Amino acid sequence: MEELNQDLNGAFGRPIPGQSLTSDPNAPAAYEQAPRYTTVEEASKYLWDFITTEEVYVNIMEGVNEGIPVMEYVRVILFKEFTEGAFNPDLMMIMAEPLAFMIIALAERLDLDIEITGTDDDDEDEDEELFGVEVEKDKLEKLRNSVKSSQIPGGILTAEMQDELKNLPRIDSLLDPSPETVEGEDVERVPLDTPVTPPIQEGV
Repeated sequence: MEELNQDLNGAFGRPIPGQSLTSDPNAPAAYEQAPRYTTVEEASKYLWDFITTEEVYVNIMEGVNEGIPVMEYVRVILFKEFTEGAFNPDLMMIMAEPLAFMIIALAERLDLDIEITGTDDDDEDEDEELFGVEVEKDKLEKLRNSVKSSQIPGGILTAEMQDELKNLPRIDSLLDPSPETVEGEDVERVPLDTPVTPPIQEGV
């Protein structure tokens, strides 16, 4: 996580004058090219498919169950997808709230205790930053209220996502010391910082 934070600070800090001129124009980085997704709808579907793949889903739910804040997952996932060219910085920031609600929905289905920022029990007024930009307090409060009421705002999950949510494995057996199985099958555990290949999208 420390290495990730260093990457985030470097990527979103003040650029060195002339830094862009040192890049090879014939081999641009993924984030220097046109993004694969340009709308909230496209990005939402992509991120939902990604976090509900078996390995990633199990990994995130285990982490939430162990007290890792939702916003930590939001940071890691969005930064990874940005660097791989999924979307531009503006859409990345916009997707923070929808992605957080998606993770909350997955965790609420398993009746997990959910932390939003890691400061929920100490000081809800403490500032929260995402890639160097302060998150609006009303958005954080909205996320916390969703956890307290067990209700996800309308428009976040499409009808298709809600149907898929109902059919996801419960994985309760992975959230306690009992054998590591999901519906009788062994599931590989994936560390948070391990790159996971996203599902292949049609037309991409």
